[in-house]
Amino acid sequence: MTGLASASATTVPPDAAPIGAIRLSAQARSRMSAWLDLLAKWNRVYNLTAIRDRARMDVLHAQDALTVLPWLPQRPGVRLLDVGSGGGIPGVPLAIARPDWDVALLDANGKKTSFLTQVAIDLALGNVRTATCRIEDYTADAPFDVVISRAFADLATFARAAMNHVAKDGILVAMKGTLPDDEIAALPDEVVVAALPALEVPGLSAARHLVVMRRRTER
Repeated sequence: MTGLASASATTVPPDAAPIGAIRLSAQARSRMSAWLDLLAKWNRVYNLTAIRDRARMDVLHAQDALTVLPWLPQRPGVRLLDVGSGGGIPGVPLAIARPDWDVALLDANGKKTSFLTQVAIDLALGNVRTATCRIEDYTADAPFDVVISRAFADLATFARAAMNHVAKDGILVAMKGTLPDDEIAALPDEVVVAALPALEVPGLSAARHLVVMRRRTER
C-alpha cells in the first residue's frame, strides 16, 4: 500500500522489548501495564469491557491493538481518531506506542470517556484527548490522517460517519475478526478498499483482519 510502512520502518529505541511483533520502550511497557491495571479496576464498576481476566485483556486488547501499527503511517505527527473507543481500544495502546502522534478518543458514553480522561492523566499521556459524543456530532479542529474503530458499526455506517473527519490522503481502518464480505460489498461508492491484511495476535488463535479504506479520487 502506498504511504503505509511495514513494522521494520518503526524506529526502535535501545531499551525496547517486544510485545508480540511490536517493540516498545521500557516507559511504554510500564504505561501499557498501568492502563491494563486501570482497565481491570474500573471494569468492575463501569463495565468497560466484557473481558474480566487481566491476562486476557493483555492479549485481546493491548496486543490486538498493537498488531494494527504496521498498517498505519509511520511518520511523526500523525493525527488519529479512535471512534467508539470504549476502554481505549485501540487508541490508548497506539498512543502509548507512538507518543509522537496526536490521538483523539471518541465515545458517546460519558462513563467511558471519564475513564479515558483519567487514563490520560494517570499515565501522563500528553498526546491523548477525549470527547464525549457521537461521531455524527463530533467537531475537530483539523481532519485526521487515520480514523480507526474496533467493533463500532458495520463498514458502511462507519465509513459514512467517519469520512468527514479524514484528511484528503488519510485512511479509514476497521478492525474485524473474519473478513465481512457482505459489509465490504455494501460500502458506498465514494469509498475504496486499499488493503485487507490478516493479522496475527500473539496468544490468540481467532481470525483478525483489517479493512483499510480510502476516499475514492478517480472519477
